[in-house]
Amino acid sequence: MTHAEQPTHTRATARRKVLISGAGVTGPALAFWLNRHGHAVTVVEKAATLRSGGYPVDVRGTALEVVRRMGVLPRLRQAHIDSRRFTFLDPDGGTLASVTPEAVAGSVAGQDIELRRGDLTDTLHAAVRDDVEFLFNDSIDTLDQSGHGVDVTFRSGGSRTFDLVIGADGLHSHTRETVFGPEEQFHRYLGYSYAVFTMRNTLGLSHEVVLWNTPGRAAALYAVEDSDEVHALLTLARPEPPLDLRAFRDPHAQRNLFARAFADAGWEVPGMIAALHDADDLFGDVASQIRMPRWSRGRVALVGDAAYAPSFLTGQGTSLALVGAYLLAGSLAGRDTATGFAAYEQHARAFVTANQDRIGVGDARLFPTTAEALERRNDMLRALAAGPAPAGRPAHSALTLPDFGPASAPGR
Repeated sequence: MTHAEQPTHTRATARRKVLISGAGVTGPALAFWLNRHGHAVTVVEKAATLRSGGYPVDVRGTALEVVRRMGVLPRLRQAHIDSRRFTFLDPDGGTLASVTPEAVAGSVAGQDIELRRGDLTDTLHAAVRDDVEFLFNDSIDTLDQSGHGVDVTFRSGGSRTFDLVIGADGLHSHTRETVFGPEEQFHRYLGYSYAVFTMRNTLGLSHEVVLWNTPGRAAALYAVEDSDEVHALLTLARPEPPLDLRAFRDPHAQRNLFARAFADAGWEVPGMIAALHDADDLFGDVASQIRMPRWSRGRVALVGDAAYAPSFLTGQGTSLALVGAYLLAGSLAGRDTATGFAAYEQHARAFVTANQDRIGVGDARLFPTTAEALERRNDMLRALAAGPAPAGRPAHSALTLPDFGPASAPGR
């Protein structure tokens, strides 16, 4: 692939043709705002349809203002899960503390939203599906920026030229690898491996999370409302990342890793390991972030996890994606490409960094790696159980959204 480090400037009033790679959360949100600013948008998604289900996600702080300006906040509130209890267990399964989810996450009760990922993607897609082009069951194969646009070939065999291409294709972004190089140079390992899957709700849990810990190991069951199934999560502290991350992501390797690591675990963990072996929706990876010195090159830019994944340990991935989509589209409005991309980074960089810095290597509060850290965590939980929930963490709301004109007017 070739690229132009400095793109040919487009006229500020030009109607750009923009290709977005990825139709998860970030892609449709960006498509909404780009369309509002007058651009012709195409979204390409490798999956055959929108992905339903998935682990619940949070919309917090500044991101709430983004969805309010999109006009979808009422629908998202209707889909709010309303988890009521977060219970922490000792190694034998005894209760250490039971607190509100807001106290654990630093959320604001009555304001922040927790909902199924599929409900969020359905809402975002519905808000823009009649105004932009969606190409499902396809993906970008090659990009060439050597001309006056970006020449794109698709895996389906077709080819088209766009003024801009935006990678909204997640933590393991193909767009980022194609344009900026291998993931390893931007990947920051945070000291944990994890596996998530669904299993039968044998404990009759409802609207709650239950978390079992020993130093360096954790097992959680997450009951979304009243359901026959629960989300299961296993985490394992590992000082060094797997030597071969691609091999680690093989489901067979993941099952073996967690089965060995939790072989002597108590509580409900043996049943979770049995369910892990039978799960057909297993997803495993390492906890990590993406940290890049620049989010654009030529006519290609990145947004959301593709540019600045904060890790699920921060609880801010979805919110950063929504805010980033708004800022990128608004920054391009009325500006040439190079100036718009620079403005996007200027608007978003400090907010992104503040949220990524909430977590360090091996210091996730929910998953202590040593006996001493676990005891400190437990002391904190007892204090939370005895007193009022703290106010929301400043990083969630550290950015006041700029107004980019009529397209960003509330409710429009």
